[in-house]
Amino acid sequence: VLTNSQIGGRRNIVINGAMQVAQRGTTGTLNNGGSDFHSADRFYSSEEGAFTGAFTVSNDTDSPAGFSNSTKWDCTTADTTLGAGDSFFVDHKIEAQNLQQLSYGTSDALKMTLSFFIKSNKTGTYVAWLYNYDANRQVSALYTISVANTWEHKTLTFPADTTGSFNNDNGVGMVIRFIMGSGTTYTSGTAPSAWQSLVDANRYVGQTVNLADSTDNFMNITGIQLEVGSQATPFEHRSFGEELLLCKRYCNVIAPINDEAFTFGHVRTSTTAVGTIRLHPVMRGTPTLAFSGVTEFQVQHANSATQTSGMTAGELSTEGVTLNATVGSGLTTGQGIEIREHTTGATVTIDAEL
Repeated sequence: VLTNSQIGGRRNIVINGAMQVAQRGTTGTLNNGGSDFHSADRFYSSEEGAFTGAFTVSNDTDSPAGFSNSTKWDCTTADTTLGAGDSFFVDHKIEAQNLQQLSYGTSDALKMTLSFFIKSNKTGTYVAWLYNYDANRQVSALYTISVANTWEHKTLTFPADTTGSFNNDNGVGMVIRFIMGSGTTYTSGTAPSAWQSLVDANRYVGQTVNLADSTDNFMNITGIQLEVGSQATPFEHRSFGEELLLCKRYCNVIAPINDEAFTFGHVRTSTTAVGTIRLHPVMRGTPTLAFSGVTEFQVQHANSATQTSGMTAGELSTEGVTLNATVGSGLTTGQGIEIREHTTGATVTIDAEL
């Protein structure tokens, strides 16, 4: 019924909320010093302090009706007593220029509703947190997992931030954080149920669960949606192709297969060749390049293919990147070349994450 809720597309501000895209791989580890983007794109698992627990983070097919994937955090090393300055969580960072609908001017700032599906064996009270990065302001909400090992749908409505606006730029505007455990440094104050300046003692007040207190513990989450207004609407599904394209603005992993060429270029010296990759979509900012291994590629020249001994980044911009491939010898200056996969599983990661 049109009058019962918001209508229209593009309601969900979250990218990859259905955990469909996992360019970097389908599994990783969350531990002290091991923070990274694991499994689903745009979701960053991290920790603070001297956290000694560990989790396997993976793409999981266990999901509620209407979804095919979730992200799972499975405790593999317990930390039964979190230190005062310890916490661990998962973040989703939102680009500031994608948040202008939340602040038409400070007097017209709008409420936001966060909804998601979650499942855990660990019942109790959890904290979800919004952080206005530009204004250094926070607000949190509590939710309860009531039944172990059962998918539950949670809806949290946050008040408008009437004093903190969002810059219209391509940097971080807001962080959505799901807390999995926290020490007293972050829980000894007063829960910020209204927007206020960031205070460490207030960050995660109300969190009663330490998901790392047993290796039996796990948590799955999917269907994450943040939208304007005070009412949750049904999750806005986008096609896989569209979701992948949105993710590639922040990270683009090229994984050629079967000696496939992924860039073309020319020879500069007898041992160096260059190739350029035009980026689509245009990336959020100037990216960095990482290669799975400098010897995992080859340069195809004339009727020969020579394994690389080095791979480095050349010119970098939001619209294109240049690769410098080094071989031992045998190239002819000015000759056209292609750079190809040599080792199964070779990847080039072009990264412009928030």
